[in-house]
Amino acid sequence: MRNLASYIDHTILKPEASEKDVIKICNEALEYGFASVCINPCFVGLANSILKGSEVKVCTVIGFPLGANTHAVKAFEATDAIQNGAEEIDMVLNIGALKEGRLDYVQEDIAAVAKVCKGKALLKVIIETCLLSEEDKIEACNIAKLAGADFVKTSTGFSTSGATEADIALMRKTVGEELGVKASGGIRDYSTALAMIRAGATRIGASASVKIINESDE
Repeated sequence: MRNLASYIDHTILKPEASEKDVIKICNEALEYGFASVCINPCFVGLANSILKGSEVKVCTVIGFPLGANTHAVKAFEATDAIQNGAEEIDMVLNIGALKEGRLDYVQEDIAAVAKVCKGKALLKVIIETCLLSEEDKIEACNIAKLAGADFVKTSTGFSTSGATEADIALMRKTVGEELGVKASGGIRDYSTALAMIRAGATRIGASASVKIINESDE
């Protein structure tokens, strides 16, 4: 397994997050060598100013946390974020449309953002596993793959529950080795992070990143 810190998107998405909080997590990401910082779109420029020239990527969220924006709004959000310095985009697919079986709509939704991201930013699609049946999860992963996503991701962290080992294993089995799988939501300690990686995750979204690394050192 590669260095644990390189799996982690150091995350702060709470609504009350301040510039001071974002500066803190950017500095922690530089210190520990996390893969990225994952922040709300209004902080992309600030994070970019701190992390530019480093190995740490700037990641932001699109259509967050409900996934219910139109294709055009999501594409615009992604365009704006990339122009401000985002290198990774975590978008929420339209969960209601998926559950209704409007699969063409869901694919178009992801494809609109994938088109904006192509050659400029990594695209991760949040499928919100806690709201989906197993069939829905498989469908979501397949659609994300067809639409041009680079990763599938379990959760926003704002719904009823987060990542599970079973969901990660299912997602990995569905997308194969071609796409990344990001586990996020409720990962607060080293043992859970390690279990997700063993189940097939190639990225971990966590706000408890520093605690996870300190536990791994112990």
